[in-house]
Amino acid sequence: MNKLKYGTLVLLLCWACAETPKDDTPWVDLFDGTLNGWNQKGGEANYAVEDDAIVGSTVHDTPNSFLTTDKMYDDFILELDYKVDSTMNSGIQIRSNSFPYYQNGRVHGYQIEIDPSERAWSAGIYDEGRRGWLVTLDDNPEAQKAFRQNDWNHYRIEAIGDTIKTWINGVPAAHLIDDKTPSGFIALQVHSIGKDQKSGTEIAWRNIKILTDSLSKYTKPMSLQPVVTQNVINVDEAKNGWKLLWDGKTTNGWRGARLDSFPDKGWEIEDGVLTVLSSGGEESAAGGDIVTTELFGDFELMVDFKLTEGANSGIKYYVNTDLNKGPGSSIGLEYQILDDAVHPDAKLGNHEGSRTLASLYDLIKADSNKPANPIGEWNTAHIVSKGNHVEHWLNGMKVLEYERGSDEFKKLVSESKYVVWPNFGEAPTGPILLQDHGDRVSFRNIKIKTTEKE
Repeated sequence: MNKLKYGTLVLLLCWACAETPKDDTPWVDLFDGTLNGWNQKGGEANYAVEDDAIVGSTVHDTPNSFLTTDKMYDDFILELDYKVDSTMNSGIQIRSNSFPYYQNGRVHGYQIEIDPSERAWSAGIYDEGRRGWLVTLDDNPEAQKAFRQNDWNHYRIEAIGDTIKTWINGVPAAHLIDDKTPSGFIALQVHSIGKDQKSGTEIAWRNIKILTDSLSKYTKPMSLQPVVTQNVINVDEAKNGWKLLWDGKTTNGWRGARLDSFPDKGWEIEDGVLTVLSSGGEESAAGGDIVTTELFGDFELMVDFKLTEGANSGIKYYVNTDLNKGPGSSIGLEYQILDDAVHPDAKLGNHEGSRTLASLYDLIKADSNKPANPIGEWNTAHIVSKGNHVEHWLNGMKVLEYERGSDEFKKLVSESKYVVWPNFGEAPTGPILLQDHGDRVSFRNIKIKTTEKE
């Protein structure tokens, strides 16, 4: 090589080095070449360290497996590389949890999908063990094309506040606004496989690094419009027959329990939240209870609710608005909503503890180990009624169950304040009611699924 060509080459190399920006981001490695700082939950898939990567391989007859961080994370930026067998399904769990009360410790939370199938939803956002798909890639062909089959792929995941953003190989993939879970572990999933699938298929992860400080300095702009999950039926909920009972914006489908229309005071709708206003704690003395205009028999009902300190309210079902024309609330079975620590009702009732949060009001006490979130945070009530069998759930835990009309039920009623109402709680249908008990309580994501009676 002559001196001129050699000199030119040196100059080009120097220019290239000068033009390559140095990454001064203070990343912290989550993988140090060992599995220290990680533990396995769920299934029994194999995890091992090979060639500076964590390698997971499938095993028959075991549920989904998760290699989870020992540490919990709330706000962060995460980057990593992965290479997946083309026949596999996998994902990266973020802000995920495993609690004994929740489906016997099932891992649940946000999953950044790894999908080498023709569907190509890699870097979409799935809610593992809960709501299903939150952000698919059907409307994002650029991200679908960005996945590299049988090669290493790079993910960037930003989870800051209620916003989650993902990129696949530098291409914007998903933009979600959702505040269901603010904190949890990070996990590497090996999906369960069917009997006809080959065991030992592999996925590898490497260069796993996280940033938790000065996030505003390092966050990237996102070109995609956000998907907002509040008061929305997602893909899987629609497939399973769920529908909105409140649209998040109007009073459509609701009226005052003693009115032909919605109350003109005592309730407000703001930013997708329906709130009964404080009026001094007196029952149904301001705007009054509100009920659905539709009647329901067999159903599943999901409602997010948020209490203020010392507040009292309730969700009633199989309500008869023609009963109790005097003061107070309309009559029906009640899922109690209460600040147990402050409100005196927690210590009242004919059956000890039967007026505490998630109890069947005045009849059956909810499980004492119920997973209630702190005052000011959202909780999720879930009521299941099929035939005469009824269940109350709180934040994913079943806290009580009973049989309407059974001898035991009738005995409880006979010992309660409801004894004055003939055949209390045994109506075949009725509206759903949100109670005005004079305290500020908020509701959102009110959803129902109905089933035909057999």
